[in-house]
Amino acid sequence: MRVLLDEQLPRQLAGHLVGHDVRTVQQQSWSGFKNGALLTEAEQIGFEVFVTADRNLEYQQSFLGRKLGVVILFAPSNALEDLLPLVPEALEAVVRVQPGQVLRVPRST
Repeated sequence: MRVLLDEQLPRQLAGHLVGHDVRTVQQQSWSGFKNGALLTEAEQIGFEVFVTADRNLEYQQSFLGRKLGVVILFAPSNALEDLLPLVPEALEAVVRVQPGQVLRVPRST
């Protein structure tokens, strides 16, 4: 899967999402893009999944008709050590999420 990692997440997280082609917003030179523009740009070049920790994203954007799925990570902070325990479930979500769908990790949030 082609995965885009949001800019508020640590870049090192990309290396833990093994088995996927993961790029960061910074690598794409898209830092500072508003969410709608970012998602549209990502779709246009073929990203399939957007991984973020922005808990409000699903309430601020409509995903109806979107070509990519969104995985939202719910951790105590955006520090790598708080995100690493979520990696196994995040990897499952990346594979499972459908276009236009939002999945939360962990599922119980």
